[in-house]
Amino acid sequence: MAHLPTWLLFASLASFWYAVDQVSKQLAVTHLTGRPDVSVIGDVLQLHLTRNPGAAFSLGPDFTIGISILALVASLVVLWLSRQLEDRVWAIALGFLLAGILGNFTDRLLQDPGPFRGEVIDFLMLPNWPVFNVADICINIGVGLVLLQSLRAIGLDGQKQQDDDGAVVDEGE
Repeated sequence: MAHLPTWLLFASLASFWYAVDQVSKQLAVTHLTGRPDVSVIGDVLQLHLTRNPGAAFSLGPDFTIGISILALVASLVVLWLSRQLEDRVWAIALGFLLAGILGNFTDRLLQDPGPFRGEVIDFLMLPNWPVFNVADICINIGVGLVLLQSLRAIGLDGQKQQDDDGAVVDEGE
């Protein structure tokens, strides 16, 4: 079972960033609907409201229901894994990951055209990059930390992983 302070770190991060995502999307819809792009940092960062029925890079717009089901399953897997958290980096990784997954899943449930078919609200625009949102940032941070911990062979419990012979896994292998 998860060590309580580590699990609280996970839950706090997930809750905080989920709230930031949802509030930022509501503000984007309220203040950007029907408006031209808003420059935040010249041409480097602009606010541009768009709705995305697909996944990253607007891929799979005809598979919104499947993407929604995948997000639901991914959320449940992250919650299941969180029960074993004893490592702070893993807690941060899974907290960001859950916030991002739930942030975009909430859009798929609540936005038009309806439950499991809703379009994700995107509003952050960089040059030569698809428009994205806070949830997307959270997913990328979470995945990056998961990869880091996996490459370091650190388990959810904070211990170095061992191979079948009981030897500590070396990152150089």
